Amino acid sequence: MRLVLFDLDNTLLSGDSDFEWGLFLAAQGVHDREAYEAQNLAFYEDYKAGTLDIQHFLQFQLGPLGRHSRSQLDHWHRQFMQERITPLISDRARQLVRHEQARADLTAIVTATNRFVTGPIATAFGIEHLVATEPEIGPDGQFTGKALGLPCFREGKIACVDAWLASLGQRWSDFDTTVFYSDSLNDLPLLGRVSHPVAVNPDDTLRAHACAAHWPILELNATP
Repeated sequence: MRLVLFDLDNTLLSGDSDFEWGLFLAAQGVHDREAYEAQNLAFYEDYKAGTLDIQHFLQFQLGPLGRHSRSQLDHWHRQFMQERITPLISDRARQLVRHEQARADLTAIVTATNRFVTGPIATAFGIEHLVATEPEIGPDGQFTGKALGLPCFREGKIACVDAWLASLGQRWSDFDTTVFYSDSLNDLPLLGRVSHPVAVNPDDTLRAHACAAHWPILELNATP
């Protein structure tokens, strides 16, 4: 049995959906653009450096979901997909997904970015299963602006994958081969958990680790 997991941002996407969503909202006038973009960039730099305070970030990132109706958010997201996300999906990323889907028994995207932002992106890749940070939904069906449960970030990704597998009646030990594709030093815990880690468009820290550990390195963003 073969389990294949994909990180999303800067792995399957040639950009970061969380970061792009923030920029998109600022462009719609949802926030003070200059102040919001500065804070968004500061969080993104912390993420790349491996110093992100995930709880502080989620307060910032999920807050807008609680301040607007679901219908308005869905309308914005459709525009966001067309303008910001579709250009970040390369043919090489689609080919990788199709290649692994043909061989795998189970595939999923595993991402720290919240499910509202990433659900339609997983659908665009034709990947059924998504393991993501969950935004809390109130009894009225609207987002509360808070996170639900454990963020799917760093070591939390392992716990979230464990819970997802359990929901399917499966365990890690059911799979002879486990694969995870990621670009980020923040994913070293899950990369260390699988039998076949693959560094994709890796940051400097992950690249050094991958070279030392003799992990494969894949450059999806490189010119063929």
